[in-house]
Amino acid sequence: MSVKLNCVGGGETHNVFVYGSLLADEVVHTLLKRVPPTAPAILHDYHRFKIKGRVYPAILPVQNNKVNGRVLLGISGVELDILDEFEDVEYTRTDVEVSLKDKSEKLQVCAYVWSNPNDPNLNAEWDFEVSNHAIFLISIFSSQNQYNSQMFWGQKRNIK
Repeated sequence: MSVKLNCVGGGETHNVFVYGSLLADEVVHTLLKRVPPTAPAILHDYHRFKIKGRVYPAILPVQNNKVNGRVLLGISGVELDILDEFEDVEYTRTDVEVSLKDKSEKLQVCAYVWSNPNDPNLNAEWDFEVSNHAIFLISIFSSQNQYNSQMFWGQKRNIK
């Protein structure tokens, strides 16, 4: 996972825009051992892609598109490290600006953007409801074992 900029919230905490498997509270709880406060949000000028053979999506900048998701609020430095490990080298943590749905205000957050914009495996729009069943099964499996990125995603993640 490569890092671009900071995504600092108030004090020592961070705010993270999530748009895929981290929309499921079960997955967030498995990773962080809690579900932090959240706020529904929209990331403008990005598109969420389905990745061939994977249950999780990717986002990339695309003009005049938008991605609906939520912001995980008050993420600690340790929790951000956990999310970095979870997202692995396929994503770059990037500072972005989202629009909060409930408050009609903008917020600087970080998001995990797909590292390879020319990936031939990116195709149609990813659908949370379609992928939610697979995500739920993964979270059940992983909650029965201590979190380990390779165990959590298996060979699909190309973990070294």
